[in-house]
Amino acid sequence: MVILTLIDPQAQTPLKQWCFNGEPLIRIGRAPGNHVVLDDLLVSRHHLDLRRVDMAATNPANAGQYGWHVVNHSSNGTFVNGAVMSQGLITEDAILQLAQGGPLLKLQLRASMGIESGKPSAIARSPQLPSISKTIPSVNWSSPKHLPCTHSGNPPDNLFCTRCGLPVKVEKTIHQYQVLRVLGKGGMGTTYLVWHPATGTPASGQPQTALRVLKEMNTDMASIPKAQELFEREASTLQTLSHPGIPKFYDFFIEDGKKYLVMELLHGQDLERRVRKYGSVQPSQAIAWMIQTCDVLDYLHSRNTPIIHRDIKPGNLLVQTINNRVVVLDFGAVKAVGIPSGTRIGAEGFAAPEQAQGRPVTQSDLYAIGPSLIFLITGENPHRLFKKRGHSYRFALDQYPEISPDLRQVIDRVTEPRACDRYQTARELAHALASCLQMG
Repeated sequence: MVILTLIDPQAQTPLKQWCFNGEPLIRIGRAPGNHVVLDDLLVSRHHLDLRRVDMAATNPANAGQYGWHVVNHSSNGTFVNGAVMSQGLITEDAILQLAQGGPLLKLQLRASMGIESGKPSAIARSPQLPSISKTIPSVNWSSPKHLPCTHSGNPPDNLFCTRCGLPVKVEKTIHQYQVLRVLGKGGMGTTYLVWHPATGTPASGQPQTALRVLKEMNTDMASIPKAQELFEREASTLQTLSHPGIPKFYDFFIEDGKKYLVMELLHGQDLERRVRKYGSVQPSQAIAWMIQTCDVLDYLHSRNTPIIHRDIKPGNLLVQTINNRVVVLDFGAVKAVGIPSGTRIGAEGFAAPEQAQGRPVTQSDLYAIGPSLIFLITGENPHRLFKKRGHSYRFALDQYPEISPDLRQVIDRVTEPRACDRYQTARELAHALASCLQMG
């Protein structure tokens, strides 16, 4: 006989019990058709199977003996005695947890007592039940961070334990976010990789992504009003945006006098680092990435109150590893059209003339596409190619045959000194770039 007992994770006392006599297969899940039905959103509709196996198959000396084999079917995972298990033999008195923070079941084997197979019984009506609470370790199983795993045997660089799937080392905790690693430090602040322990599961039944990026404003910057304004502007801007080419916003808070911004974790590399590491890219690839950037700019510029990014450059364009698509980063410099701004923001070689004078317009963002293309295709700093031509300065590209005449014409137009002489919309620029791909 197999006895499965649902355990209260706090009091560690029995709640409900199912007894099975002679069943070769026990299905456990949220759907009504399972032998054991657990109405919990962390539990998948068909979460796991318990299969009876003949132990003689592995060792003839075990003839007549039977064991139980667990098979996990859920993306939320199944834990056996605190360790993740996709499938394998389980022992007497094993504790099964259906997903991190999910329900707990204790498995026991007993000689047949003539109880009807598969019939659940309430604990209060079962005086013969053993004292489960004395055999369960004194552990708060309801919280993943308290799973009894020592994280031993993990490679030195592992962030997460290969056994239980939880962080191996937490540097510190800020608000509810567990800091796993410093991703970078800059003049404005420090960026951390953080783990946000899941507090629930959406209606889809799939767990929410718990890895996120936490930006902390440096203490010395907090005393500068303009720095505070830019940091808060990034938070308020991201909160209103929804586009696959823009990082998702999760949270903004102040703790111990410091300001924090929580964003989506994106896997990839910004285009500046990519070129510095691997060299220039093919024109077709550079054009494709800039068309994707134009799509984001079109979204920003087409809002009821148009938004100017003001810092488009390869270092703020991240290419995701998963799909090779561009995501626009760093919204601290954004400005809504119509709001006066005398602040001069922009990278040398990428900023339009009017932006360098503190008078940006939407066409200023488009201007930056030109030098970005030059950098990606040639690997050169565009500022070095900015030469006097007539009464103004323009980019000298004659020595780079990899930039076709058609693409050179697009770059010339988008980097015209006067904004009114450039492409007027991101969509118009994207069409011009797409024509260069077709001609190539």
